[in-house]
Amino acid sequence: MHRKKMETRLVFLLAALLATALLESKPVLPTLASEADHSVLAEVSVFETGNFHPIQSDVGTASSCSPPRSLLIFRPEEKGTYPVILFHHGTGCQNSWYSDVFKFISSHGYIVVAPQLYELIPPSGQVELDLAAEVANWLPSGLRCVLPEDIEGDMHNLALAGHSRGGYIAFALALGLADVSLDVDFSALIGVDPVAGTSKTNQMEPKILNYEACSFNFSIPVAIIGTGLGNKPAFPILPQTCAPDGVSHTEIFNECKPPCSHFVTTDYGHMDVLDDDIGLIGEGARAICKGSRWGVSRDPMRRTVGGVFVAFLEAFFEGNYTDYNKTLQNPNYFAPATLDPVQNKSEGTSCSSLSAMSMSATFDLHIDEL
Repeated sequence: MHRKKMETRLVFLLAALLATALLESKPVLPTLASEADHSVLAEVSVFETGNFHPIQSDVGTASSCSPPRSLLIFRPEEKGTYPVILFHHGTGCQNSWYSDVFKFISSHGYIVVAPQLYELIPPSGQVELDLAAEVANWLPSGLRCVLPEDIEGDMHNLALAGHSRGGYIAFALALGLADVSLDVDFSALIGVDPVAGTSKTNQMEPKILNYEACSFNFSIPVAIIGTGLGNKPAFPILPQTCAPDGVSHTEIFNECKPPCSHFVTTDYGHMDVLDDDIGLIGEGARAICKGSRWGVSRDPMRRTVGGVFVAFLEAFFEGNYTDYNKTLQNPNYFAPATLDPVQNKSEGTSCSSLSAMSMSATFDLHIDEL
């Protein structure tokens, strides 16, 4: 009798241990982050601070390295050779207002060079474009001059980028519209809420938009990060917007050839990519653009922009498409800010087939379809 009781207890004990083991070994499926909760980000490291330690330096035109315009440079502290990003600021902006994004990108192993092309009042589009070309031509020898001996910029992996009007400048440079001949080759192009004018009938000169699909005459990979609030007025009584329809990210994406991707930060505005602390002038510039709601952190916007930069460049510079593809396929799970829509023109897709199809029906990846 006593033996049977012992055997019964042993059977129950083994059954309990087996059940516990099965429960512990059961795979846990990922939980999608909702639009209001983007805290589940562990799977994609590109949206978190990288492993390098960024160092900031300011290089004036009077320095021994003689850049055409003053520069803000972020680069890793660790010795090595790193891809280079030439970034152009937006209308009336200071390059230092983007420091948080630059620092984030540099922490993933990139050198960011941001010229101050002008101060508060912008010159004509052509003058600004030519200044940008002069800075680009300075890079091969000049960057070597300003960097420590054990750090080099990889000029074979040189990305062109810009925000707002600076995004227009980046595209105009890639299109060869500068009057100054370029001595460098760009390997990738990124636009952050690029704006090419105030309306279809009032484009910046020289014009870049033809309103034809795939009309841009370059074939380097492109990523465009637009904003969901950029085409909305900051004040109901004023119709002006900072990223008007017809001259901003949607049309620019339409005119890109494959490969080209398009991400829209749904809940953020044109100036939300800037640092929080940008002084009175910066806050005045930010106030004229529709932005995120009062009290909403802009950090998810900055980390999303930085993460898209890193994922995109890892894909096309290093051949590592993992994070880039994950962000394209399931953006609302991985990115800190809601991305919707997300569009992609894949390599190998012919422009003739693109123009014969509905862009929105064929290439939009909406979060509610994933």
